[in-house]
Amino acid sequence: MRNIWLIATREFKHYFISPIAYVVSFVFLLVMGILFYANILASSVQQYAPGVQIIIGPMVTLFLFSAPAITMHTLADEQRSGTLELMLTAPVRDSEFVIGKWLGTMMFVMVLIAVTWVYPIVLNQMIDPGIDQGLLVTNYLGLILMVGAFMAIGVTISSLFSNQIAAFFATLGVLLVLWMIGYPSQALGAMGGGGLLTYLDISEHFYSSFYRGIIELKDVVYFISLTSVFLFFGTVSIETKRWR
Repeated sequence: MRNIWLIATREFKHYFISPIAYVVSFVFLLVMGILFYANILASSVQQYAPGVQIIIGPMVTLFLFSAPAITMHTLADEQRSGTLELMLTAPVRDSEFVIGKWLGTMMFVMVLIAVTWVYPIVLNQMIDPGIDQGLLVTNYLGLILMVGAFMAIGVTISSLFSNQIAAFFATLGVLLVLWMIGYPSQALGAMGGGGLLTYLDISEHFYSSFYRGIIELKDVVYFISLTSVFLFFGTVSIETKRWR
């Protein structure tokens, strides 16, 4: 556990000396602010009380596209600079190395998510009698679980490349496939494949439960399992590099 924490803190500190992290954070928060203002303005014109979905909805989309940028350097940069070979000679297990990298990205993401709490606070002051606190907490819980899976996918794919740009587009491609894989389920339902595609669809496990304020065990298990599976794949990828 100590090794995981050391690697995670090292990775977390690296974000604050990397210009990419500042660019991603700036764009993320700028777009969030613009969309929040636009939704508040629309609600005042159309005379309806906005809910927490005007905050969570855009955040989900932004994380879907920013996760590849956040994770693309994690292991790809280590391979490009040659420091991965040095890390592999250290008394650190491959699983500790991969989990530490993932945890470091999650610490950075949690800082971003914490900053976005300003929007629910402002929204709660603007509407009467306030926003649904239970719905807010459930939405954020689902968001954190889903982003955890995004980061695990990104870290694992980063281990397959030494080029950050390649890691970015590969991660984005995998995330988009997993995000939309349930769309053909109706057409394939008659062939027995629709149910499997729907289960693999990430969006189905968020919008059908957490987004509505419902916590379902199957969706929690799905996100934890998806995160664990990709961290395992990442560990296997590092192990293969050790024995080359």
